[in-house]
Amino acid sequence: MYKEDQKTELKVELTKDIKKEVVAFANSNDGTIYIGIDDNGKIIGLKNAEKDLEALSGMIREGICSDLTLYTKIYIENIENKDIIIVKVSEAPNKPYYLAEKGLKSSGVYLRHGNVSVQASEEVIKKMLLESNSNSFENNISINQNLHFEYLKEVFKKHNIEINDNKFKSLNITTLNGQYTNLGLLLSDECPYSIKCAIFNGNNKIEFKDRKEFTGSVLKQVNDTYEYLDLYNKTKGKIVGLERQDIRDYPEYALRESLLNAVIHRDYNFTGSILISLFDDHYEITSLGGLVKGISLKDLYAGVSESRNPNLANIFYRLRYVESFGTGIGRILESYQEYEKKPLILDSDNAFKVTLFNVNYIDVDDYIQLLPSNLTQEEQIVKYLKKNNKINRLTVEALLEVSKTRANDILNKMIDDNILIQTGSGKNIYYMLK
Repeated sequence: MYKEDQKTELKVELTKDIKKEVVAFANSNDGTIYIGIDDNGKIIGLKNAEKDLEALSGMIREGICSDLTLYTKIYIENIENKDIIIVKVSEAPNKPYYLAEKGLKSSGVYLRHGNVSVQASEEVIKKMLLESNSNSFENNISINQNLHFEYLKEVFKKHNIEINDNKFKSLNITTLNGQYTNLGLLLSDECPYSIKCAIFNGNNKIEFKDRKEFTGSVLKQVNDTYEYLDLYNKTKGKIVGLERQDIRDYPEYALRESLLNAVIHRDYNFTGSILISLFDDHYEITSLGGLVKGISLKDLYAGVSESRNPNLANIFYRLRYVESFGTGIGRILESYQEYEKKPLILDSDNAFKVTLFNVNYIDVDDYIQLLPSNLTQEEQIVKYLKKNNKINRLTVEALLEVSKTRANDILNKMIDDNILIQTGSGKNIYYMLK
């Protein structure tokens, strides 16, 4: 027997009024609407359920603001040989929802009160707007509730963090009612966001060397991405006094912190990936969402920090991925203190970009000016390779100011003389000291 109550609405047929019932459930609590059943619970059925289903889908999609299609499930079910339509509505974030033709006012906003849908007062609408604006992405309930946390459990176990329902609630991974939040979604194995990396030959985006996309829990993405970038963060020796110092192309702290900042502070209301590009002379990481409103780049340089995702930042802090709040940018700049080229930080309304420069990179034109004039062509190549691990034909042409044919002749002779070895193939041929 079907009966109307706080979470159930019965309709004999499809009418325009159905939209206010959908709005009421979305603004109040989960609910189900049965179309084809009268107020007494008697199953009447629909003459053309397929046509009504199509019309209902359009009504919900076009007649309600904001879009509720992700929070409604509509389908036909045959009961007692009669077709009815069932509409399951989930309580949705970012309230209030309202009828498009009425607008954001009492006549357009509805709430569920007992077994009826009633108009919301102006005062209630204002309260919902304030609550909606104060809700961050990570606190909202995840649309996907079928989440798993195998990677998170491994990391928590490694750091001796107890895993149970109370811990998940205290960390805001779940609500007090046990529902997964969007923070839970980000930490889960089913996280829908990703980090895309591209390694380029040279200093522009013309020729790819390698590319990879990292998925899964954001914790896994951070670890996997850093390991990948670390493979390309070469070490070069430098003689200081009587000692040899090994210097990475990019200060490890700067590389690590720029990655962590991108993951922790990005705006997850955007679905695009974090983008990382690695060139011969620099590295770029771009995350969606600019600085939190009220915070400027000047504030950031001064150590003032306001996290868009404080609960996610807290998880990273507990796991000691970050050492303290608000010091990341300052310490990235400190790691470049002794180098001429400093990191660049760009902020727009919808993106945040950090550029780090390869401290071991030497521009060919600048390098030529440093070479002694009495060196042979072969000696110039050897000297260059002692500063840079590899060289290609185009660089040899620029370095020696010779033609393509002459560059090939010199390189081939140096291979025959056991000075160089050749690696790669096609466009990716490089020469290294033997």
